[in-house]
Amino acid sequence: MLPSSVAERLDRLAPDQRSAATAPPGPVLCVAPAGSGKTTTLVARIAWLVATGADPSHITAVTFNKRAADEMASRVDAALEPLGLAAGAVRVKTFHALGREILADGAEAVEPLLDREAVLRDLWPDISRSVMRRLDDAFSRLKLDIGVTAAEVGTDPEPGPVARAFLAYEQALADAGGLDFDDLVARALRLLEARPRVLGRWRESCRHLLVDETQDVDRSQLRLALLLAAPANDVFFVGDDDQTIYGWRLADVRRVLGLAGSLPGLRRMDLTVNYRCPAGVVERAVRLVAHNDERFVKTIRAGPVAEGKLVLAPDGSDDTVRVRRVFESWPNDGGTRAVLARTNAELLPAAAMAVEMGLAFRAPRLRLLSEDPRVDALLSAAADRTDFAGAESLPLLPRLAALARAGVELPEQPHVPQGRPSHRAAGEIDRRGADEQLPIETADLLAALVGWAAPYRSLPELAAAVLRHRARVAELRRDDAPLTLATAHSTKGLEFDHVAVIGLDAGRFPSARSLREAAEPERALEEERRLAYVAWTRAHRSLTLVYDPASPSQFLFEAFDAHELGLDAPGP
Repeated sequence: MLPSSVAERLDRLAPDQRSAATAPPGPVLCVAPAGSGKTTTLVARIAWLVATGADPSHITAVTFNKRAADEMASRVDAALEPLGLAAGAVRVKTFHALGREILADGAEAVEPLLDREAVLRDLWPDISRSVMRRLDDAFSRLKLDIGVTAAEVGTDPEPGPVARAFLAYEQALADAGGLDFDDLVARALRLLEARPRVLGRWRESCRHLLVDETQDVDRSQLRLALLLAAPANDVFFVGDDDQTIYGWRLADVRRVLGLAGSLPGLRRMDLTVNYRCPAGVVERAVRLVAHNDERFVKTIRAGPVAEGKLVLAPDGSDDTVRVRRVFESWPNDGGTRAVLARTNAELLPAAAMAVEMGLAFRAPRLRLLSEDPRVDALLSAAADRTDFAGAESLPLLPRLAALARAGVELPEQPHVPQGRPSHRAAGEIDRRGADEQLPIETADLLAALVGWAAPYRSLPELAAAVLRHRARVAELRRDDAPLTLATAHSTKGLEFDHVAVIGLDAGRFPSARSLREAAEPERALEEERRLAYVAWTRAHRSLTLVYDPASPSQFLFEAFDAHELGLDAPGP
């Protein structure tokens, strides 16, 4: 007989959730669409395992990032407290934190954990950001996707430029006696494969293994999970192929779709109800993502009490006007709100409008123009430079324009700090990607400053305006603000009462640049479509889709009929 707390927890589950939570031992893939209660199901399974005799020290849950791991650990601890278990009785880790623990158990070095960008800058002080990004991606592919070491790369008699850079980078790590974030998983995998006794200890600790967000794992993470779960393979994978949006972090939807090929006897169990979103949102989001070929055939329906609305907002105005209209359209009901976009750059007008309207906002990965320290340096340069004729006598706008023509060199600023978590905190993702805000080039920054200067007559007036704006931003930017400005990539796993997705225009979403630069454009388009699906399914009460009626995104034509979009003829 189950303890009352566990029985009651299972009774609160829907039939599909309960079936998954109580599935018999063996490999299971629980396909959990957006809003279907996957964490609730995972926590219930852990409680059920303990209640039916599993040793808590033999249960390990692994998830993709620290935020998710912290949330799951808190909920697991609460579920197991009535059973007399102390907090932390069940191991809940990210893949990186688990790798670190495995290395430490094998007496392998886990410190110092070095920042890849810092090492690259030490090696090549003049490296450009674009080259650094390419090397970062290439090194991670070598370590995690291909799974090679520096020694193996060094056997190439004629290494190319990337291979030579990799060898130099790995030598720098070795000289410092350290490792990087990718090594936490890559080295842990090699350690387990080389040392049977350590592998045996960890297989005992992972006798019951649960893997969250399976669609996001890279090749090495999946290999690690399968190695730990063998040979009994009592592993419970939870994931959603329709939410595979981190291709730039080495995720591949084919990995979860082909999981049965790695695990004979894998049982697939589907959660079928989206309890989060209004029925209209569920219907159109599913209609959109169903255009993808690389996905499981599945049923997704709205919950029985799913209320709310979907608003189509055709608007040919500029982005600041569009955002103002969205802000003014939301009800004053105390609910949480979010403006989501394809990129951080597209969120800048929303942040500017929030400041203008005095709305507190949360935008951890967004830097506004007034917050860029180079603005102060540019203003000083405009005041001090006399190396172009007559500059000192020019009024404000011509002076800035002359500075722009003459050019000015400023130190390159680092990207927004929140774009890449510290490598010192093992267990968090370190991969930069599509939601990162890249630094504005000096010329573009100066051009933006020229545009901002129009209402002012002198440099002191403009400098004072910058300081006022900076202070206002600091006042309104709050971690507890009800309004969030974020990219779609950064909000998977979150929900908001009212969501507006802006920039659903041709060329912007899907991103024409991403498709143009992709090695496989059709697969890139499918990932863009999944990204839109994720963005739309963050909404709990209302979803507003903002687009230019003169050039709507193809995704709107896939999810709606032309007459619903206010158009007479279908799009391409």
